[in-house]
Amino acid sequence: MAKQTGGQMATMERVMHEFKEGELETGAGKKVKSRRQAVAIGLSESGASNQQTPQQNARRRRQSSGDAPTKAELYERAQKQDIAGRSKMSKAQLAKAVS
Repeated sequence: MAKQTGGQMATMERVMHEFKEGELETGAGKKVKSRRQAVAIGLSESGASNQQTPQQNARRRRQSSGDAPTKAELYERAQKQDIAGRSKMSKAQLAKAVS
C-alpha cells in the first residue's frame, strides 16, 4: 500500500474513532458493527481505496482535505450574521455571503 498523506491519516483516525464510539454509520444509516467495514469506509473517504477508480479516489482526497468549511458550518455563520435568504443558498453562495 502506498504511503498515506496527512489528510488521509486524519480521515482514517476520525472514522476509526467514530467506529470505536459507536457513531459510524453506513450510507443507509445503519450502524457499522464490523471493524473491517469501518476500515473500508475510512479508505473510501480518504481516497485510498483499491475498489474505486483513480478519478474517484482523487475526488475523495480533495474532499477529505478538511480545509474548506462544510455547508452546515457556513450556514451557522450566515445565521449568526443574519444574512437573508441563506436557506436557499448553495454552498458557494454561502461562502461568498459570509466572507
